[in-house]
Amino acid sequence: MPPEAEATEVAPGVIRVQLTIAMPGLGHVNCYVLPDEDGFALVDPGLPGPGPWKELTTRLTAAGFPIRHCHTVLITHSHPDHFGAAERIRTETGAEIVTHEAFKTYWDVDEEDDEEKDLADPRDRDTWAAARERLLRARSVLVPHAARWSRPTPWGGDHPRPPLRLRMRYLAEGSLRRGYYATPQPSSRVVDGQVIRLAGREWVAVHTPGHTVDHLCLLDPAEGILLSGDHVLPTITPHISGLVRADDPLALYFSSLERLFGIEGVRTVLPAHGQAFDDLWGRAASIKEHHLERLDVLRAAADLGEASVEAFSQRLFRPASWGPMADSETYAHLEHLRLLGEAHRREAEGRVLYTLD
Repeated sequence: MPPEAEATEVAPGVIRVQLTIAMPGLGHVNCYVLPDEDGFALVDPGLPGPGPWKELTTRLTAAGFPIRHCHTVLITHSHPDHFGAAERIRTETGAEIVTHEAFKTYWDVDEEDDEEKDLADPRDRDTWAAARERLLRARSVLVPHAARWSRPTPWGGDHPRPPLRLRMRYLAEGSLRRGYYATPQPSSRVVDGQVIRLAGREWVAVHTPGHTVDHLCLLDPAEGILLSGDHVLPTITPHISGLVRADDPLALYFSSLERLFGIEGVRTVLPAHGQAFDDLWGRAASIKEHHLERLDVLRAAADLGEASVEAFSQRLFRPASWGPMADSETYAHLEHLRLLGEAHRREAEGRVLYTLD
């Protein structure tokens, strides 16, 4: 759905501003404003770039929140549609940037850029969105790092990435307007269970890895509000990528979903995409059931014999969805079955082949 034009108070003291994004299956990202006597905090301020920046600042000003009063940016996870404007906001206002302690972008300027290390852990690449992020960071090392697109994925297929025209546009914009594309350097990294004071009240950090390893939800137990990021979405399921830095991203995600059943009193769930909803447990159970059904589809595809990730992916997804992003999620599910002892893998000519029992 495209973004709504008007800011909306979706819970007591929480205002939602929807921002435009163009990603597979998505038309907007929800940026949440948490006002207090010192100004306001922002949760997930949208994509980088001059266009998204203009939209963010225009919509905030129209809602009565000029960007100069932003004192804190909280980022739910390390995908550019969530952190993109954070560093620019800090430059403009001096705002503090808060993330989970595991927050890491692939192109972080403070991270090692060692070629051998990069090749040794090819899963250190997080979905289509992070592929786009890597593209943005390539502005300063355009030619040397262009080769990263051709490196093998863990399954030997193509990397999830935006279309060529879009990649070239962002490369050009990044080269000319670096201030918009700086990756955020957190000023505060929180851990699971840590209390954060925002909007004049206390929020509890809830670490929910799976979609990414650093995914963070925020719980206001007094008002029964959960800012769920991409962990639990109302009408779509978050992408579970084979490129997440974990041996079994799907098991990690299942574990994070199970955590939600231990949280009582949530009356309002505020997701990063889509509308607010109230049935947290029901939605979490539905999402888990969806992935269990996907595993059953793969089990039924045992008749393929020994086959590539792409072949299994074409059983798991509709033709309109075929491609690297679907392959990435298929790989995560096949690895889950392998670690359960239900599948075997071997490598042949640069590709991983699976056989299901």
